[in-house]
Amino acid sequence: MTMIKVLFICHGNICRSTMAQSILTHMVNQLHISHLFTIASAATSREEIGNPPHYGTANKLRQEGIQVVPHRAVQMTAADYDTYDYLIGMDSANIRNMQRIAGGDPEGKIYKLLPFAGSDRDVADPWYTGDFDATFRDVKAGCEGFLAFLKDNHII
Repeated sequence: MTMIKVLFICHGNICRSTMAQSILTHMVNQLHISHLFTIASAATSREEIGNPPHYGTANKLRQEGIQVVPHRAVQMTAADYDTYDYLIGMDSANIRNMQRIAGGDPEGKIYKLLPFAGSDRDVADPWYTGDFDATFRDVKAGCEGFLAFLKDNHII
């Protein structure tokens, strides 16, 4: 079986995408299928490059018993499109910026997270809302839906 390469993307790569990277990593570890995955995260902007996960993200993950992945914010590059199988953005603005960075989406690899959970909503950015609980619920539901998608399509 080939490795499934997932890149979560948000604006700054310190809140939502890092949270998704930590949650999905936790889930695949719990299912004993981590050997099937490479999971990373990136930003569409340069604003937070080099910074660790936001303290609100780290605190919420710890509160939920999920280890925060060691991470420093990086920016998505055009090369990431070739490297990853699934590039998953947190909101519609991320999707537009991801397509701009990648030069389009000819292979259909760019997805928004919440449609995996049956919703077309954006994952609200807790940098602005301050509501890390709501973001956690959305990201967790999206990651669960993503794993269900992979199972339903016999990818895992």
